[in-house]
Amino acid sequence: MTKPIYVLNGPNLNRLGTREPHLYGSTTLAQVEAMCREAAGDTSLEFRQSNREYELIDWIHEAIDGGCAIVINPAAFTFTSMAILDALKMFPGPIIELHITNIHRRESIYHRSYVSMAATAIIAGLGAQGYAVAVRSALDLARAKAA
Repeated sequence: MTKPIYVLNGPNLNRLGTREPHLYGSTTLAQVEAMCREAAGDTSLEFRQSNREYELIDWIHEAIDGGCAIVINPAAFTFTSMAILDALKMFPGPIIELHITNIHRRESIYHRSYVSMAATAIIAGLGAQGYAVAVRSALDLARAKAA
């Protein structure tokens, strides 16, 4: 693929490794990025994290113009951001919604995802290793779409 995969991370994911390790594990965001880059192989990867909703939306817009796929862990914005949903609906390629935990086994406030309305696929509950699965899946879907 000549266009990059965008891996976008929402609020508090910069605290992976120290934030509630009983839920999210001890893998850091830097380690997650390394896993994603390895999974992407020769395909370029834009790996980003922000605690700001507008930044995630700007990056989705950037991906609309130049990305082949999006893997997004919007964290708390999953359940609150219609603006992120609206931006994702404009993306023409595959979108993988990713959650480290299984959001459906958690409290009911985590059960309704706005992002799912735009996602091609959802990966939840695989821990940090879910990122590598998501990147490989996004790449496969993008290649299939391009063929």
